[in-house]
Amino acid sequence: MGKITGFLGNVRHELVKVTWPSKKDTYASTFVVIAFVLLIAVFLWGVDTLLSTLVRTLLSR
Repeated sequence: MGKITGFLGNVRHELVKVTWPSKKDTYASTFVVIAFVLLIAVFLWGVDTLLSTLVRTLLSR
């Protein structure tokens, strides 16, 4: 039980040192991540469509 208490005390001590982002920073980072994910999704959709069309064209000959 002493090890658990010591561990939780250390965790609490380390959490005091953490610099938490502001709400504005969190929203900005979230926006960047969502935009990047959407950009990659559109890119992969385009590549998939192009390759699917190419394969269908080659196999239909």
